Amino acid sequence: MFSVYLLLQKKTKMTSSRRMHLKSLLLSLAKTAIEKEEADRIAEKERYMGEHCVPLQISGASMADLQEMCKKLHATIDVVDEERYDMEIKVTKTAKEIDDLNLKVFDLKGKFKRPPLKRVRMSADAMLRALLGSKHKVSMDLRANLKQVKKEDTEKEKDLRDVGDWRKNIEEKAGMEGRKKMFEGAE
Repeated sequence: MFSVYLLLQKKTKMTSSRRMHLKSLLLSLAKTAIEKEEADRIAEKERYMGEHCVPLQISGASMADLQEMCKKLHATIDVVDEERYDMEIKVTKTAKEIDDLNLKVFDLKGKFKRPPLKRVRMSADAMLRALLGSKHKVSMDLRANLKQVKKEDTEKEKDLRDVGDWRKNIEEKAGMEGRKKMFEGAE
C-alpha cells in the first residue's frame, strides 16, 4: 500500500487514468481497513461486556430475590461512583500541582506568563472611586484645571514678534540692490 502511495508521489510520466485507478485502489484499501477496525472494535466491546456483565436470570425468581439483586446492584453502583469521585479528585489535584510546578519553572527561568486580561469600560469617576474608595468625593471635571488665557497677553506677544521678526525687511533685500546693501553694510 505504501509503495503505491510512493508511486503517486513521484513525478513520473503517468497517464491521468492510471493515476485515478491507483487512487481508487488506495481508497478501497483504506475503506476495507476502516471497516475491519470497526468490526474489531465491536467484537472487543462484546467480549468485554460478556466477561464483566453476566446475563441476568430472572425467570422463575421471586420478588425477594429480585429485591436482593437490586440491592447488590445499588451497592456496586455506589462503589463505582466512589471510585470515580476519588479518581476525579486525584486528577484535579495533580492538574493543580502541574500548574503550580509550571509557574515555578517560569519563575526560575525569569519569564512571567501574563494572564489574559479582560477589557473593562469604566468612567474616570468610577475608576477613582474604585481606587480611593470612600475618600473620593470630588467629581473629575477636566475643564476646571485648564489655564485661563487673556487676550491682552496674546496682543503683547504679537507685538514682540513683529519687532524681532527677521523676515520683515526681506523685500528690501531682494534683487541686486538688496545684495549690494548687504555687502556695503558688512564693510
